Amino acid sequence: MSDAFDISGRVAVVTGGLGQLGTQFSKSLAEAGVKVAIFSRRPFSAEKLAEKFPDLTDRIRVYEASVTDKAALEKATEQLIDDWGVPHILVNNAGIDSKPDGSAEQNAPFEVYPQKYWDEIIDTNLTGVMLTSQVVGSKMAEVGRGSIINVGSIYGIVSPNQALYAYREERDGIPFVKAISYAASKSGLVNLTRYLGTYWGTKNVRVNLISFGGVKTASFDKEFVEAFLDRVPMRRQAEINEYNGVIRFLASDASSYMTGSNVVVDGGFTAW
Repeated sequence: MSDAFDISGRVAVVTGGLGQLGTQFSKSLAEAGVKVAIFSRRPFSAEKLAEKFPDLTDRIRVYEASVTDKAALEKATEQLIDDWGVPHILVNNAGIDSKPDGSAEQNAPFEVYPQKYWDEIIDTNLTGVMLTSQVVGSKMAEVGRGSIINVGSIYGIVSPNQALYAYREERDGIPFVKAISYAASKSGLVNLTRYLGTYWGTKNVRVNLISFGGVKTASFDKEFVEAFLDRVPMRRQAEINEYNGVIRFLASDASSYMTGSNVVVDGGFTAW
C-alpha cells in the first residue's frame, strides 16, 4: 500500500508556490521526489530560490505567469512541458484576501463594499483557478492522467462569522466587516471542482478541493485568535506544515478513486 503514496518522479505545478502555504506545498512535494514548477506572477532569481529552498533547486523551478493572464499561463506551461513533460499534479494555491490592516473600504459593510475589491479577489481566486485548470488541465486530459488540487477555505462552505471581528470596532472605533468577495470566491471553487471532476472523469484527470481552516501565524491579532479558538473543537490553529499530508495524498494514487470531493481540514471548525 505504501507504493500508492509514492509520487516520486512526477511533475507538479504549484501556483502561488512562493507564498506562506505555497512554500510549504512546493517544499513538501520536492522532498517527496517531485519536480515542482512554481507559477509566480513575479520573477524570482536563482539566488533567491537557493535561499528559499536549499538543497532542492534541482527539483524546483520558477516560471513567471500570473493566474489571471491566460497567455502567460500558456507560455509557462509550454516551457514546462519542454523542460519536464506534461504535469501530473496541479495545485491551484494562488489566492488573495482583503487585508485585516487594509483601508476601511476594503473591509466595508456589504451595502457599500466597492466593486473593485470584489473584482480583484474573484479574478485571482476563482477566475485564476479556472484559467490555470483550463491551460494545464487540458494538457493532462490529452495524455489521460492528472490530479488537480484546488485550495479552498472554510469560508467557502460556511459564512464568515462577523462576531470574530467585532473587537476591531470596539478597539479602533471603525466598523470592520469580513468582506463578501473572499467567501464568494472560495464557495465558487466548490462547484468548479465538482464540474471539472465530472467533466474530466473519463480522461482520468481527478479534481478535488481542500477546505482549510486557520493557520498559526504571527500576523493575527490576539483578540481574533482567542475568539477563533473558542469555535475550534481542537482548540488550536493548524501548524504551517499540517496541510502537506493531504496535498501529498490527493497528488498520489492513494486517492485514485476520489474526484469532485471537498476534503475539509479545519480542526473541527465547521463540525459545530
